[in-house]
Amino acid sequence: MLPQKKVLVVEDNELNREILCDILSPEYAVLQAENGQAALDVLKENGESISLILLDIVMPVMDGYSFLSHMKENSAYSVIPVIVTTQSDSEADEVAALSHGATDFVSKPYKPQIILHRVASIIHLRETAAMVNRVQYDRLTGLYNKEFFYNKAKNMLLQHPDKKYEIVCSDIENFKLINDIFGIPAGDQLLREVASVYRRLVGDKGISCRLNADQFVCLVEHHREYDDEIFQNADEQIHALANMKNVIMKWGIYTVEDRSLTIEQMCDRAFLAARSINGQYGKYFAMFEDEMHDSLVREQAITDVMERALEEEQFEIYLQPQYQIRGTKLAGAEALIRWNHPEWGFQSPGVFIPLFEKNGFITKLDQYVWSRACKVLREWEDKGYPPISVSVNVSRADIYNVDLPKIMTELIKENNLSPDRLHLEITESAYTENPVQIVETVTQLRKLGFVVEMDDFGSGYSSLNTLNNLPIDVLKLDMEFIRSETAKPASQGILRFVIDLAHWIKLHVIAEGVETKEQLERLANIDCDYVQGYYFAKPMPCGEFENLLKESMEKEGGTI
Repeated sequence: MLPQKKVLVVEDNELNREILCDILSPEYAVLQAENGQAALDVLKENGESISLILLDIVMPVMDGYSFLSHMKENSAYSVIPVIVTTQSDSEADEVAALSHGATDFVSKPYKPQIILHRVASIIHLRETAAMVNRVQYDRLTGLYNKEFFYNKAKNMLLQHPDKKYEIVCSDIENFKLINDIFGIPAGDQLLREVASVYRRLVGDKGISCRLNADQFVCLVEHHREYDDEIFQNADEQIHALANMKNVIMKWGIYTVEDRSLTIEQMCDRAFLAARSINGQYGKYFAMFEDEMHDSLVREQAITDVMERALEEEQFEIYLQPQYQIRGTKLAGAEALIRWNHPEWGFQSPGVFIPLFEKNGFITKLDQYVWSRACKVLREWEDKGYPPISVSVNVSRADIYNVDLPKIMTELIKENNLSPDRLHLEITESAYTENPVQIVETVTQLRKLGFVVEMDDFGSGYSSLNTLNNLPIDVLKLDMEFIRSETAKPASQGILRFVIDLAHWIKLHVIAEGVETKEQLERLANIDCDYVQGYYFAKPMPCGEFENLLKESMEKEGGTI
């Protein structure tokens, strides 16, 4: 049996309340309140489960008009229909009640059949409207939902073939972090404010939609030229309304030219334009260009095969040797990933790594690299080679995994290795964000015996005096930083200062991308500890590196 719908009777006269209860109770669950304030308390407890309110106007404590004003202010309550009941049947009273938000008006004395019919009719209308809203609108923001937007946008383009339109979209960078740091209610409020910005942006020139979690899109008639100021102002409105100063939004625009495309494909192009400027400071929007479509097709092709490629071990570990700068003794290696696709051939990491970082597949690929590196280290130890270390990349997504220390520890135990054999590389940009979880996780990894390296130092804008507070063991100097600094006279630049500072706080230093003898000599003169780069060797398959390791061992007079 279905539960009865709830009707709230707000009436200060007890006899009138009882009469209404007698009329309604056979059909409805009746709640009672003797004035407007008491009715608000009932609303707080029952919320939107109340289907309708019968409201007297003249009451002590809080009258009916004040109650209606309070209802209007609360979006959850304002959708509940209200029938005003009063002794007066004047037109002025009826207009006053309706202007305050009442749905209907009935006069006393009560006529049971009229009351029942009006209550049933209004509840039915409200439920029908609610069903339409659920089909058409996003509950949180009030914008169209995805399915209804696609359909309505399609019809708009068909009905106005001569008008010029654009698809404008936006994406909030790191929205998940906003939810994690500020909480879901704050994230929801941010989304509502973004929806408000879209309403102002579109006005009566188009339609807006919340497409996915933090993705918004609109189809808008062309009525202005786009520039940074438009979207910079939109961002400032969001910062002010949501009280979040660090929210970064990227906007993408697709000018509707090919109307044979589906609305979904048009939106994909707009979002592709927005993604093309992710991470670029000072860039607020981008227009879609045809070259981006080729990139989209390529990305989709890679996404379609990435899982199978991992299962079939198409990904291979390459190792780039690292040398002690004094005596150029082989000291370790950096593990790099290469993809040898059976049809496409070798794929550049610059093509697939950024995509995997974006779609989350990087965490699976990283764990594959860690596992392969540990197995290689185990094989070398079993063959009696010197116990060198291998550095592996730990992406930002990995760091936020609370199970990372457990995963690393299990890998080491499975392969019976010492933790210091596996060096963990974390990029400078991840450290400069410096959220508490990164520092805590890295601190825990070091306590477990892992060696932690800050990779790509010099590629970002980190402050040198923060190094002393970060939990690291090794500083890896970025290739472009090395190239730039070694091109300057020895008396200029900051290379020597950085290395001296690192040594002062007891960090080892590795210089990446060493390509010339002059660079090597310069680094040796300022006491850099380790080097790697094409001057010594390119990244190579594990078998070739093993030969290098064997030669190094024989050179030093060791035996296998």
